[in-house]
Amino acid sequence: MRMTTSVLRMGLVAALTFAGTQMTTAQGVKQETKEAATKTGNAITDGWITMKIHAQFVPEKALENSDINVDTKNGAVTLTGTVVSAGAKARAGEIAKATDGVKGVTNSLTVAAAPAGNAMTDGWIKSKIYGQFVTDKALDGSDINVDITKGAVTLKGHVPSQSAKTHAVAVAKATDGVKSVNDTLTISPAR
Repeated sequence: MRMTTSVLRMGLVAALTFAGTQMTTAQGVKQETKEAATKTGNAITDGWITMKIHAQFVPEKALENSDINVDTKNGAVTLTGTVVSAGAKARAGEIAKATDGVKGVTNSLTVAAAPAGNAMTDGWIKSKIYGQFVTDKALDGSDINVDITKGAVTLKGHVPSQSAKTHAVAVAKATDGVKSVNDTLTISPAR
């Protein structure tokens, strides 16, 4: 009996120690992630949310031929523009709602026929550009806003270096459907 009690106590102590270590490790990882995001400039900003949502639209077949604009203010997202079906409207809203940092979504998308032929919409081109920016390590620490009208792109916001600025412009220029790029990016070290 005494040996069984002793073994049980040792098992309980080991389990509590392991659980405490696991909790401390999880808390440490969460804190390290938060600190790393701050150090690299990858904190969740309105610009990051907008970029991430657009990037998530690119692989969605349901959203092809859509012209979606994403506006983010203090984590509140508004979707405007056109999609080709009610299902596409719902999917765009789901994607936006599931994105980190989003506090709410107003889905004001309208359903309209797809453009004739294989014409790329400004919204689709913007999503393609953001899709490239969001996965590009050369642009870490950047906060870039993309405006586009009839294929003419304007890049606004800040990047951490001249090489990041040059790279962002090159990526935008190389994107299908882009006719011109107006660069108004400013250089400011990551915060």
